[in-house]
Amino acid sequence: MLEVEVKYRSADSAAVISKLQALGAVKVEERGDADQYFSAPDRDFTATDEAFRLRSIGAKNRLTYKGPKRDAATKTRTEIEIPLADGDAVAADAERLFTALGYRPVAIVRKKRTVYHLKRNAFELEACIDDVDRVGSFVELEIVAEESQFEEAKAAVLQLAAELGLHEQERRSYLEMLLSAEGQA
Repeated sequence: MLEVEVKYRSADSAAVISKLQALGAVKVEERGDADQYFSAPDRDFTATDEAFRLRSIGAKNRLTYKGPKRDAATKTRTEIEIPLADGDAVAADAERLFTALGYRPVAIVRKKRTVYHLKRNAFELEACIDDVDRVGSFVELEIVAEESQFEEAKAAVLQLAAELGLHEQERRSYLEMLLSAEGQA
C-alpha cells in the first residue's frame, strides 16, 4: 500500500478545522504520539530517504517502515506498519531488541494530533492537525491507496489542500525538522 500524503505549515488551525467540518469531516480522535526513530546498522536512512520508527499512542505500540518518497508534489511512499502488544514494557523491549541488532535511537518526535476523517473522490481521507514539540503546527492530509490508485489519490489530497487554503507545503519529515531545530541536521 502507498501512503499518499501532503503536509503544510498551519498558522491558523482553527480556520482549517472549520473548513474541514464544513466539508463534512468528522473528528475521530485527539491523541498524543511519541515516535522513536532509529538509524539502521547497514545503511543511512537519511541518504536513502527511509524511516523506521516505534510509535506509541498512549499504551498502543506499532512499528512503521517508510520507504523513499516517490513524487515531487506529495510525500508518497510505501508504508509498512505492524501493530505490537500494548504497554510501556513492550515498547521498551522493542527498543532493546533493535539496539541489540545494531539500530541506534536517533530522536523522539512528540506531537499532539487531532484526527478527522472524510470521504473524497471515493477515498477515505485522513486529515490531521498536528502540534509538534519544538517544531510547530501542521496539517497532514493522507490517503492509503493501492499503487493503481496513486494518481487519483494524489489529485484528491492536493485538491483538498487547495480547498482548505493550504499553501506552505513542507516536504521534510517531523524528524528532519526536529533535528534541524536542534542543530543536528
